[in-house]
Amino acid sequence: MKLTIIQTGDVPAALRPQFGAYPPMFKRMFDEAGQPFDYETVAVYDGAEFPDAATLDGILITGSAAGVYDDYPWLAPLRAFIRSAYAANTPMLGICFGHQIMADALGGDVRKSEKGWGLGRHTYEVKSRPGFLATDLPALSIACSHQDQVLVPPREAEVFLGSEFTPNAGLVYANGKALSLQPHPEVLDDYTLALAELRRGKAPDTVVDTAVASVSTPSHSKDVAGWLGNFLTR
Repeated sequence: MKLTIIQTGDVPAALRPQFGAYPPMFKRMFDEAGQPFDYETVAVYDGAEFPDAATLDGILITGSAAGVYDDYPWLAPLRAFIRSAYAANTPMLGICFGHQIMADALGGDVRKSEKGWGLGRHTYEVKSRPGFLATDLPALSIACSHQDQVLVPPREAEVFLGSEFTPNAGLVYANGKALSLQPHPEVLDDYTLALAELRRGKAPDTVVDTAVASVSTPSHSKDVAGWLGNFLTR
């Protein structure tokens, strides 16, 4: 299966020499979970032309520093692409900004949250158990880095992960082919820590310190990666 990565942003410039770009993070994530794909990357944030969503095997929409409320010229075409993929039942996965722009394109409400920065490893309660979620665990711990949130999910979406801080952290859609997460299962601990420290001075020190300490919480990201791969290929 070829997974088309719709790249909507990149690793912050200060961290890029050490951590590289987003697409290899997803390749490593799926490889380590035993879910190898063939890949192509379409850097739409950098002007690349959108492919025909109906012809693709599967789609992954990455994180970004952008917000759905920004005026970048690629945002309107991205919304159209998401709607086209959804109508065509093309398997589609959104992570962080990808989660937000999918919700926005499909009728939800996404804004900068008054709660501020979500950083570090957050724990999300399993709110429902769609078929791909092969676990009886009551909660899953995954890294995150965001200010924006899906405040109101689309009518087509069911919430399957949520927390007090991020109530709509995981959405699965009624067509059975679209899924999105606010947290980052592709992110390793060293990058989680670097992202948190990068926000020091923007986020309160107490939030950053709590984020750094949270990385001692065991991660479920490898399990989540396997379930996401199964969702895309089933």
